[in-house]
Amino acid sequence: MVRSGRRPGVSGSRERIITAARGEFASRGYDAATVRGIAAAAGVDPALVRHYFGSKEHLFVVALEFPVDPAEFVPRLLEPGIEGLGERITAFFLQAWDTPGGRPFLGLLRSVASNESAAEALRQFVTREVLQRVAAILVLDRPQLRAALAGSHLIGLAMARYVIRVEPIASASPAELARAVGPAIQAYFDRPLPT
Repeated sequence: MVRSGRRPGVSGSRERIITAARGEFASRGYDAATVRGIAAAAGVDPALVRHYFGSKEHLFVVALEFPVDPAEFVPRLLEPGIEGLGERITAFFLQAWDTPGGRPFLGLLRSVASNESAAEALRQFVTREVLQRVAAILVLDRPQLRAALAGSHLIGLAMARYVIRVEPIASASPAELARAVGPAIQAYFDRPLPT
């Protein structure tokens, strides 16, 4: 009797999906890459992509080894409200990058300076999945600009700390940097912007 259904053992589908996703995100960018396109490149059904990863956002996190999933951390950071958000978000990013799980993401951060495809994929992902979530709770004018300014400040801090290794930024503790940089990030969220 011939059995139907999935064969026992590891099929390799998950790894093929991750490999295909990396290629699709690199060539098309985050916005243009689709679950259907990634599934086709991996030779699997789109339902299998959703089974393993749930969403394109989560697949991006896994494929590019982003240290944390914005769908989980952004709501927790925003829950207490605007007050203190600058320090919370700075501390969180630094702690995420400083963990062993954040090391692969630092490789991506280093590559964005020389690889436009990596830069575009990261830019689209950060804009859509992180900054737009922050902008949605801002009540002042130009929320998208405010969130983008905060994001650029944090990426600049990461470049100085982890890529260029500017001292004493590189050796400071995440808590110390969060206290120092947090008020500048906070200003983007709750103070008038020059016109």
